[in-house]
Amino acid sequence: MPSILLTAPAVEPLSLAEAKAFLRIEHDDDDEVIGALIAAARIHIEARTRRVLITQQWRLVLDTWPADGRLKVLPAPLAALDAVRVYDDSGAAGALDLQSFVVDKAGSQLVFAPWALTQPGRAAAGIELDVSVGYGDVASDVPEPLRHAVRLLAAHWYENRGIADVAPPAAVAALIAPYRMLSL
Repeated sequence: MPSILLTAPAVEPLSLAEAKAFLRIEHDDDDEVIGALIAAARIHIEARTRRVLITQQWRLVLDTWPADGRLKVLPAPLAALDAVRVYDDSGAAGALDLQSFVVDKAGSQLVFAPWALTQPGRAAAGIELDVSVGYGDVASDVPEPLRHAVRLLAAHWYENRGIADVAPPAAVAALIAPYRMLSL
């Protein structure tokens, strides 16, 4: 099931001022670099955990409805179901009623009765679900261990820029380990 980013986060989980204070930097010469490292660290941690830190909108694309009526939403955590479209055999999209779906935020899944939903008319990518995912709209909504992992990783990359192959510190892996969503 492909997941497509529709709307990136409006803010980062760590401000430039917080990163500069952590790095003990008082000049503005590297602000652009530090900002880019914060974004890169967030993306790295989101990829490793399969969780979104700050609210984003994603599109999930399916060929068919899962037979068991449960759709695990990744990246997690699921915040809201925004839209559902099913394409007919001519390629026209029809919107489905969002009330047909139960949003299970704790399990980061959508629950529904697959036999009661319109079936797609095309064999591939016949279903699109737009979802909002993430811990919240501001940095303080993000769990502190994940924010600290962003802080450590951005600092590590800043201090080791110029080294081509530098592995993230073990502390970052330890901080994100409880949040990782593993595939079976």
